[in-house]
Amino acid sequence: MDALDRHLRPAAKPARPQLSVGLARDRDEIREAQRLRYQVFAGEMGARLPSRTPGIDEDIFDRWCEHLVVRDDRSGEVVGTYRILSPVNARRVGYYSEGEFDLTRLQHLRPRLVEIGRSCVHPDYRSGAVIALLWQGLAQYMQAHGYDYLMGCASISMADGGHAAASLYQRLAHADPSYLSPLEYRVFPRCPLPLADLRHDAPAELPPLIKGYLRAGAWICGEPAWDPDFNTADLPILMPMARVDSRYARHFQVARH
Repeated sequence: MDALDRHLRPAAKPARPQLSVGLARDRDEIREAQRLRYQVFAGEMGARLPSRTPGIDEDIFDRWCEHLVVRDDRSGEVVGTYRILSPVNARRVGYYSEGEFDLTRLQHLRPRLVEIGRSCVHPDYRSGAVIALLWQGLAQYMQAHGYDYLMGCASISMADGGHAAASLYQRLAHADPSYLSPLEYRVFPRCPLPLADLRHDAPAELPPLIKGYLRAGAWICGEPAWDPDFNTADLPILMPMARVDSRYARHFQVARH
């Protein structure tokens, strides 16, 4: 084949990644997840992270959490992660969400309530496959331990000063009452987003993760809190596993053999 033939030959398509999901097995795997978190949160979002190790996102909750990771088996790289705080360990360290919200009304759920957080996906892998695997991993974890509720803070960027976040919350709160939790599950922000001082008609697209939560059957449990370190508005999300919508059940199904 001469140089012209090589030039005209169509480029080979890159191999599709082979992805696998599981809990981090040792400190090195946890470090990989923390490095990805730093890349996304500090590098992309400009978050101010409290970690003492350069290039690593680590806080006091990490040692009490289990770390779910998706790995590209071809490259060996961790490309997605969630951290999981069990009810048992939450009794020792508290829930991360308690720093942002008064969770008093969820007190009776604590023995069955798992907190998830620090979710992120590598920018080259945001096609949906990674988050689907993470959700499958969460489902396996919930079923294996018999837990009934997932809780977390779902973030909306405040790069525009919070107008988009306020508009999205108002739109969700009035678009479909089923998006809001029953009153007995409401929580209250410790540092509320000042909704009254922000626009409610700003054009804004709902982040894919929040859209996925709501379609799956999650509730928004109250008004958003402002997280100054991440410069985000955080929505309190509660997912009763019994409410998982049949259209999204495949994301939460455990493979049967």
